[in-house]
Amino acid sequence: MTSVKEVLESKNIAIFGASRNPLKPGALLIATLQENGFKGRIAGINPGGGSFQGVSFYQSIEDVPFEVGLVSMIIPPPAVPEALRACARKGVKGVVISSEGFSESGDAGRAIQEEIKTILRETGIRAFGPNTLGIVNTETGLTTSYFANRNMLTPGSVGFAAQSGIFVGALLMHMGAFPVYRISKGLGLGNKVDVDESDALEYLAGDDQTKIIGMYLEDIRDGNRFFQAARKAVRQKPVILLKGGRSEVGGTAAASHTASMAVNDAVLDGILRQAGVLRVKKIEEMLSMIMGFQWAPLPRGNRIALVTFSGAQAIMSLDRASESGLELARFRPETIDRLATVISTVPKRKNPVDTYPDMNIHGFEKTSLSIMEALFDDKGVDGIFFISFAAYGTDALGPLAQMIREKANKPVFVSLLGDPGQEALCRSFFMEQEIPYFDYPETGIEVFARMWQYAKHKM
Repeated sequence: MTSVKEVLESKNIAIFGASRNPLKPGALLIATLQENGFKGRIAGINPGGGSFQGVSFYQSIEDVPFEVGLVSMIIPPPAVPEALRACARKGVKGVVISSEGFSESGDAGRAIQEEIKTILRETGIRAFGPNTLGIVNTETGLTTSYFANRNMLTPGSVGFAAQSGIFVGALLMHMGAFPVYRISKGLGLGNKVDVDESDALEYLAGDDQTKIIGMYLEDIRDGNRFFQAARKAVRQKPVILLKGGRSEVGGTAAASHTASMAVNDAVLDGILRQAGVLRVKKIEEMLSMIMGFQWAPLPRGNRIALVTFSGAQAIMSLDRASESGLELARFRPETIDRLATVISTVPKRKNPVDTYPDMNIHGFEKTSLSIMEALFDDKGVDGIFFISFAAYGTDALGPLAQMIREKANKPVFVSLLGDPGQEALCRSFFMEQEIPYFDYPETGIEVFARMWQYAKHKM
């Protein structure tokens, strides 16, 4: 049987449903491939023949004068089985069935999907979908998503698999706008007539370009196989899972979306925890964790230090840390002595370090650099949270960012609060410097806790 890897590395693609109308998906996909760096050959399949932007259309896949590794099917469900049989005669390795109207739509669609499953089993063709935008390989520019843009196809290191076509399209488009979230490979699973979450996880675990794995699932087909695949993947890279259909109403919606089967959420939670998978409940959580794993080293312990201008912000962060199983680091005597050079009041040299009002006396640069260097050197500190005003301008932040990039031997998360315009400038600055930045420090606390959870699992 063809591997998922072979399908993702296809050199040439044919498109069933190719169109001369530039607004239709079959034409949009051709334009997307041409405009975003795909170097392979493209063929259109259309009984009426013709061409679009230099791509020739053929009446049958068997008429295409070159080998075809991947086929995109943007055709009505009743036409898919015969198209698959023609693909088998051509020697096609993989197909993406983008059409809707299969098992999620009722008995007639379910019957067609079962016929497709039989054909795939007999021929060895691998299939994504139905009901998906399909796949993205940023190494080669290959995609079956006619929504893909240049950012979405710019190579990154996040491998993403989702049981939803538009989730792959829209979310990956959003992620692609920020370098920290850019993807390596994207796999839309849809109704999972063949390739499922375990296949995707095994593939992404073995993909050298992929450093972090993200998944959105509505159900899990084979719990034992997924557990084994997840346990193996987690040894190599973090696996972050967003599960839809947690509630009764969500589960009902998932069933109508991709014909998903209900999964006992408490049982799933235990399985994921045992395997070392990091489960999240919101997209924001997933993106925050990706940033932490991308730009910070894994923590070696759970002892954290806070540098803050706000007692209230420190207290809220410590409450969240305590709830997450983190501890407040106890500074070594030599660390406290070094802090005394810029922090005049004894209680404010303890953890959390309170920079107000001393920062007004010594200035932002001297105060922040002296504190950070002392905390980098304290082996009793496993992570640092730098919380301050968004009021000093990005020029003043330069020396701090340089020190973090050059000397940080532990995770450092930054959060600056103040005028929204200044916050936006600071956020952009630290993102450009590839330093984890969160609008609120409690988010950083949660990310550190999950990174520590993963680090412990790997020990």
